[in-house]
Amino acid sequence: MERHKFPIRVLPTYEADLEAAACYIRDVLNNQTAAEELVREVERAIHKRAEHPFLVKPYLTRKKRKNTYYSIYVGNYTVFYVVIDNIMEVRRLIYSKRDIERIL
Repeated sequence: MERHKFPIRVLPTYEADLEAAACYIRDVLNNQTAAEELVREVERAIHKRAEHPFLVKPYLTRKKRKNTYYSIYVGNYTVFYVVIDNIMEVRRLIYSKRDIERIL
């Protein structure tokens, strides 16, 4: 069976979130290996989901949104994305124990 992969676009907010998470793990927790592994795992999960971005239920929020949010769970982090014109747009990476509703 041939896989259809959606193109991926990442927003600067996601890039900043990922960099902040990796820097925290590397600098504050003093664990370079774990920081690198987080980046690899997040990127791997995003590319895998791009094969079937609608495979999961939408991430429901109280706030009315133009585009439906979907989530990917990677360790203690959640990646949020939307699909616009057959492009998977990755918007945020948030530590799962934070107030996600407030941040999104």
